[in-house]
Amino acid sequence: MSLAESIGPHLPLLRRFARALTGDQHSGDAYVAALLETIVADPGMFDHSADIRVSLYRSFCKLWESVAIGRQYNRGLSEWETAAGRHLGSIEPRAREAFLLLAVEGFATSQVALILDQSVPHVQKLIDDASQTLASQVATDVLIIEDEPIIALDLEALMESLGHRVTGVARTESDALYLASTKPPGLVLADIQLADGSSGIDAVNKMLATFEVPVIFITAFPERLLTGERPEPAFLITKPFVPEMVKAIVSQALFFDAKARAAA
Repeated sequence: MSLAESIGPHLPLLRRFARALTGDQHSGDAYVAALLETIVADPGMFDHSADIRVSLYRSFCKLWESVAIGRQYNRGLSEWETAAGRHLGSIEPRAREAFLLLAVEGFATSQVALILDQSVPHVQKLIDDASQTLASQVATDVLIIEDEPIIALDLEALMESLGHRVTGVARTESDALYLASTKPPGLVLADIQLADGSSGIDAVNKMLATFEVPVIFITAFPERLLTGERPEPAFLITKPFVPEMVKAIVSQALFFDAKARAAA
């Protein structure tokens, strides 16, 4: 199997990681593109003997730590970028990497240590530091768009455990739009397929036409939304999800306080 064939299946989730790390779709994709160009130019820099996914993320993190490629939070071009910059100044970059690698990407602590070239105890401390910093900074009103009652209850309990206020749970597009118009949320968790056959994507796009809000999509098939062929969501929760992943992505979405631009 060629290197391209080995790396290819891992690229959609690497792009997700890159976007969460940078807080922006375009910056995240630019880093992934730069990594691929580097590997093509110097195949020897990629460790073929180790786990392919671990090696890929290890190479990516080294690139991210050493090169600034259009990092949105450093530009200061808009209000949300300025806010993101203030947040990012309060958390050490390595802690953010460790937190995402463990909670979002699902690596074991030992693998995170290998990716970041750190000891396991140090990685555990980085993750604890990141979690505490994020939890102290974010609390908002959350709208949940989910037609499965058990999942909706789980999400509601998770949001409340993080200190957020759930303003409503919508099972259809019309319910979601009504709740959003009654009290605009500070965060939206949106399923894709809703109870009456309507679309969570359509509901979110209509909300974004009237106000800005961070959005996290929930789907069992993230690769269907990360095709590179259309505007894509920056934040995804994959079903079935674990509480740590939900907490990590929610913290990241609110941490960057970015414009939410969902899949068309």
